[in-house]
Amino acid sequence: MRVSLSWLREHVDLPADLDGDGLEKALVKVGLEVEELTDAAASVTGPLVVGRVENIEELTGLKKPIRFCLVDVGNEQPQGIICGARNFAEGDLVVVALPGAELPGGFKIAARKTYGHVSNGMICSGQELGVSDDHDGIIVLPADSAKPGDEARPIVGLDDVVVEINITPDRGYCFSVRGIARELSHSLGGAYRDPVAAVVPLEGDGSEAYPIEVLDSVACDRFTAVAVRGVDPAAVTPQWIKTRLATAGIRSISLPVDITNYVMIEMGQPMHAWDLGRLTGALVVRRAQAGEKLTTLDGVNRVLDPEDIVIADGTGVVSLAAVMGGTTTEVSPGTVDVLFEAAHWDPRSVARTIRRHKLPSEAGKRYERGVDPQITAAACARAAALLAEHGGGTVSTGVTDVYAVVPPEPVTMTVQRPSQLAGVDYTPERVLEILAMIGTQVVADGDLLTVTPPTWRHDLNDPADLAEEVLRLDGYDRIPSVLPIAPPGRGLTATQRRRRTVGRALADAGYVESLCWPFVGEAALDAMRIPAGDERRNALLLRNPLSDEEPGLRTTLLPPLLAALRRNLGRGVRDVALFEIGPVFLPEGPLAVFPAHGVDGPPSAEEFAAVEALLPRQPWHVATVIAGESDPAGWWGGGRAADWADAVESAKVAAAAAGVELTVRAAAEAPWHPGRCAALLVGDTVVGHAGELHPAVCADLDLPRRTVAMEIDLDALPIPGVWIAPRLSTFPTALIDVAVVVGADTAAAEVEAALAEGAGPLLESVRLFDVYAGAQLGEGRKSLAYKLTFRAPDRTLTGEEALAARDAAVAVAADRFGAVLRGA
Repeated sequence: MRVSLSWLREHVDLPADLDGDGLEKALVKVGLEVEELTDAAASVTGPLVVGRVENIEELTGLKKPIRFCLVDVGNEQPQGIICGARNFAEGDLVVVALPGAELPGGFKIAARKTYGHVSNGMICSGQELGVSDDHDGIIVLPADSAKPGDEARPIVGLDDVVVEINITPDRGYCFSVRGIARELSHSLGGAYRDPVAAVVPLEGDGSEAYPIEVLDSVACDRFTAVAVRGVDPAAVTPQWIKTRLATAGIRSISLPVDITNYVMIEMGQPMHAWDLGRLTGALVVRRAQAGEKLTTLDGVNRVLDPEDIVIADGTGVVSLAAVMGGTTTEVSPGTVDVLFEAAHWDPRSVARTIRRHKLPSEAGKRYERGVDPQITAAACARAAALLAEHGGGTVSTGVTDVYAVVPPEPVTMTVQRPSQLAGVDYTPERVLEILAMIGTQVVADGDLLTVTPPTWRHDLNDPADLAEEVLRLDGYDRIPSVLPIAPPGRGLTATQRRRRTVGRALADAGYVESLCWPFVGEAALDAMRIPAGDERRNALLLRNPLSDEEPGLRTTLLPPLLAALRRNLGRGVRDVALFEIGPVFLPEGPLAVFPAHGVDGPPSAEEFAAVEALLPRQPWHVATVIAGESDPAGWWGGGRAADWADAVESAKVAAAAAGVELTVRAAAEAPWHPGRCAALLVGDTVVGHAGELHPAVCADLDLPRRTVAMEIDLDALPIPGVWIAPRLSTFPTALIDVAVVVGADTAAAEVEAALAEGAGPLLESVRLFDVYAGAQLGEGRKSLAYKLTFRAPDRTLTGEEALAARDAAVAVAADRFGAVLRGA
């Protein structure tokens, strides 16, 4: 919302010396965020005057139309100025920047020779002066509005301060001069003059301005209309209206349309102007019928939805209500009879229509945030008076006003509620003063207040809303910033410590953490080959998803994490290793409706428990994805591409950080390659999977072949008790390599476990370092080579002791898997 300080001064008494800085502070004090503040007077320096075009010479033989104009700027001799605009004629008043002036953007004006003539200045457009976005032609001032040589800044609004305010959705009433001026009166204490109260009401004779029938009073609970007949089609919009509209970012179109926009900015009530001569039969407010179409004012032919609110006449739909009118009844250059409409529409329906048709508008922006239903008559009266004054029309004696407005519901609140909320002692008198200041009607019964909000404050529905108004208008700066004292003995929980430890371990291992959106769609699950009936298919759907392609909450971390991997690869990164730790959402059947709770206090333990019981299960998982080289190539030699073993190793790193030891066995689980997938177990419980993604999954997700991934259910890992630090031996180790031949289908992890069990307490570590299969071993056989490290805590091991431990280890492997020492 952009508005000038001079317009605000018409409705609130402000200090005469109030500058831009003071205005910004006053607005911020009452919670209005200032986006931009512009001192228009400083944007153009040097001589800027009004000129009258006395003669125009059309220059020929050029690639584009160019004019040499003689312009009277109040000097003894007219100034010769080159101009390419075509929207002015001899005798018109224009705005001239003379040599020495500097326009916005550092554009300096000087006398210069061009097109064979000396140009002593510049005839300016609104865009060149920074007062509007209109660059189709130069500014043409109304005749007799000034004389040549007069200062042009006040005429075009360059002697003012313009402020742009970011209006939050709950403060829709501030989308108007009326609302902002009211807030400034609260901030600075100046007298407020409501523009609605200043309007002379229409004195109808009991007849209708035009027949109106409202078939859906929920969609439209008030519809007011008044007619102005005999308007001069050639009447132009006064410059002061054009200037204020341009400041608000609205382009001037025609006098009737400009007046509707002016009233909308001034009062906050959007309006529509109809050409009475193009209407057929009564106007009917209703929902659209399936298959109906409307060509809106932007020239787009739209297919309407049965939920859209429309206005129809005898020919069919003529307006998409509250959003945009139709082309068949718009005000045209020949319009002489105008029907002004001001109505109050259902905000939810308007918001849905805007999003459905992707048709944002200034009117829709206000309607979806809530408009005062009691000002439609005043808005019509104001628009009719302006059109009669500047367009020469006659206001009809008939007024149509269909009224079905439901009054606001009163809210009860204790007078101590603001003090309890802020921790500041507000006296009952101060609370009542502020509530009256914002326009509420208060009935006090001891400490209990019954407060009826004003019709323009749709956001005041709860005691907390009223309490917040007291805090806001008394001053947020009066609320002390006091940090609560943290109770002793409370820190991170065991699960929180585990998550952080696992994250640090993976980061130390070379993985980069990625925080992904927790949304998933059927397409991603299809690409991952998740079978029907799998728990991961049962995604919890959102009522209002950010994207229709991803309407559900993730049941696995992999879809968004693989999408992040694909984005990195697409931006030229070839070797990527990512991880994420976060919750997944696993509903166990349909969710019940959550019970509604008030905001007078925190929920009780029973209410917390009831809500908790309705939530889906949300275990925390950890996942990693790797593409490219695990060990980079360089002058030291060739690199090594990441493979399934890296995914398994990342799982072991995460589990070790969590204080748990994993066992690994072969598995077949989507989206992994059935021959290169490992199940990750703690005891007999499968807690995750790791391995190489299926080639078809890689192709569908546009990932490199042999991309690997891992995912573990962190919450399924047991939390160990107190860890006892191991005693470190200072004695040397005994290293022995052992290679055993086993069946090709024997898991290396199971052989490793057997070796560890047989070696006994002297074994410090065991590591697989080679796998070999060849004809000399025989069909269906393979060789597994392990490095065994032995160490005693109290002595140096002898060779005989180390060999005995090795033999014991091999004996257990031989007993379980028929393992034979290679070469024995």
